[in-house]
Amino acid sequence: MTEHQSSHLTAEIIDEAIRELHSIHDWLRWSVSQFNKAHIYFGHGTDNPWDEAALLLAHSLDMARITENLLPLRVTRSEARVFCDLLLQRVEQRIPAAYLTQQAFFCGLSFYVDERVLVPRSPIGELITKGFQPWFQAQQPTRILDLCTGSGCIAIACAKQFPDAEVDALDISEEALDVAIFNIEQHELEHQVFPMLSDGYNAIKGQTYDLIVTNPPYVDAEDMADLPDEYHHEPELGLASGHDGLELTRRILSEAAEHLNDGGWLICEVGNSMIALQELYPDLPLEWLEFERGGLGVFAINKADLVKHQDSFEA
Repeated sequence: MTEHQSSHLTAEIIDEAIRELHSIHDWLRWSVSQFNKAHIYFGHGTDNPWDEAALLLAHSLDMARITENLLPLRVTRSEARVFCDLLLQRVEQRIPAAYLTQQAFFCGLSFYVDERVLVPRSPIGELITKGFQPWFQAQQPTRILDLCTGSGCIAIACAKQFPDAEVDALDISEEALDVAIFNIEQHELEHQVFPMLSDGYNAIKGQTYDLIVTNPPYVDAEDMADLPDEYHHEPELGLASGHDGLELTRRILSEAAEHLNDGGWLICEVGNSMIALQELYPDLPLEWLEFERGGLGVFAINKADLVKHQDSFEA
């Protein structure tokens, strides 16, 4: 355990809390104080200590969520013990709440997650709920590819948004694909979402789509070395992408046109590597997107522009 992770949550402090604290509100207030003292990092589904504590407490109480009308209700000592065990893991081991509860939410949908997949958090979710406007106004996509599907959250959310579309969900990790398959089955979408083990586009040679959506690994070597401890519980395969963070993105761009129908679009997230991408392809007409709920580093580009600039990918 590193110095900044040394737990101030001793058995004596926890025993005192179990004796003195009674209501859900009491426990949330106390938990926020413990998180603030521990300087944990938020960014895997919540952005503040109150919401993080509420997720863990709701799970401990076998509730969907903590609402304001529940705050005065009492917590039993056995329930408090379960909650404190989760709290200790969150503080001492820096395990994100989503892994402790094995549940994450994306586009208003619930997904099973564990350390085989990244915790869903892409701003692409906002594009899905808006039906990928303005790119698909007159006609909805009927063939969608989710490249680097991970938990399957993007593929499943797309299937829910476009119930008449077929969605292929590709990933290079067998372990990640097992999680995606479980989520596809949980959402009863086996007839619509088709998971495939694939290194990039390899498994879909000759197939084309109206829309390719991808949240590939894009963290560069420097940022990987500086990531908060919470990220080290996630699979490195889903985060790291070479010295500049663009190792896979370069391939995605270079091969995208041959897998897009005429009029088709590629939507890709590259996060902080957007500056490196702009420097790499200064003439590529990437449309950088803005989000109402925050997020950056997501671009859109159509097939025609990809074809026009194909030579730059092969330089």
